[in-house]
Amino acid sequence: MLDLSKLDFAKGNGLVTVVTQDASTGDLLMVAFADREALEKTLETGEMYYRSRTRGLWHKGGTSGNVQRVVSLTADCDGDAVLARVEKAGPACHTGAETCFDIGPVDALVELDKTIAQRAAKAPEPGEKPSYTRRLLDDRNLRLKKIGEEAAELVTACADGDKERAVEEAADVLYHLLVAVRPLGVTLEDVKDVLARRARPSKG
Repeated sequence: MLDLSKLDFAKGNGLVTVVTQDASTGDLLMVAFADREALEKTLETGEMYYRSRTRGLWHKGGTSGNVQRVVSLTADCDGDAVLARVEKAGPACHTGAETCFDIGPVDALVELDKTIAQRAAKAPEPGEKPSYTRRLLDDRNLRLKKIGEEAAELVTACADGDKERAVEEAADVLYHLLVAVRPLGVTLEDVKDVLARRARPSKG
């Protein structure tokens, strides 16, 4: 975790810049300031505290409930800025927007996985026509059949050298893959964790 003794508070007149990022999506949530007291409280509680020039020591979400739970705190190379990766309980911006930067979601796959999770968690109401995603989730054979079909179409597009169609088919494969593993309790984060471990340099 963050070593406060290595931060240069003097450069910013007692403050360091904090760049806050959603640990799950990679979205840039906000930029604020923190002094030693704010970071001490953050380390003590596991939730983000900042130093506001107008409100003083500030517990993010202390009033609204939109707290930010710390995943990691990392100082930059100069020790005058901190990257805070967090799990957010609600919108980061005081306007009610998810982030303070109107750039939309960074990771479309994360948003897709969230949508699939929502479909899996809520069964259709009586008489309601199930969505395509829900039909796949409820039918193991259909899920597996569609993966095979979409993979075959991607192979054909690649064999034909059809870039535009290959992109579309690759997107279809990713969607059907995420739906196929959801009933097993597998999420996109689980897959990303495996890829991250494989990407680490071997020590051997």
